[in-house]
Amino acid sequence: MGKEPLVLGIAGSPRRGGNTDILLDEVLEGAASRGARVKKVILAGLKIASCDHSDACLKTGKCYIKDDMQSIYQDLEEADVIVLASPIQFMTVTAELKTMIDRCQAFWARKYVLNQPPLGEKERKGLFIAVGGTKFAKLFEPAQATIKALFNTLNVTPAGELLFRGVDEKGAIRQHPEALKQAFEAGQKLVEG
Repeated sequence: MGKEPLVLGIAGSPRRGGNTDILLDEVLEGAASRGARVKKVILAGLKIASCDHSDACLKTGKCYIKDDMQSIYQDLEEADVIVLASPIQFMTVTAELKTMIDRCQAFWARKYVLNQPPLGEKERKGLFIAVGGTKFAKLFEPAQATIKALFNTLNVTPAGELLFRGVDEKGAIRQHPEALKQAFEAGQKLVEG
């Protein structure tokens, strides 16, 4: 990955200081402990419009909507590692994260219509963090399918998942020190090669 890789953490929760935020912070701290530069983007604090399916990106590979998503496009292009964190809501990622993912249609157009590398030539890794309040056996499957589709579109190599069931109350993940340790170590592994 080269010197001082950039690890981009994208917080998809509408709630600050919740379980996925805590885990994302641990991943970023783990990466920083190995010399990585880290950046955290909190989607709930941004103004990102829904994809309006205008198809303008099919011609240019760029989204014409000028909002906070423009800075995320740049962040995604600069990142060496992309970490997505979301609680599970109605069996999938939050509306904030799904809106961001939908706006990645411009990268889809670059790859599949314009035959261009969606984020440039460098290789990237991706990690998915999710926490769900229930213990359903297939709780994470819809979200995993969405994240897999995004990573595939962006040419991001999946580097693991941190998935925790039965954790619902704000901050309850702190009662699971093994989960926090796993997150920190996952951040380290993302930049160790």
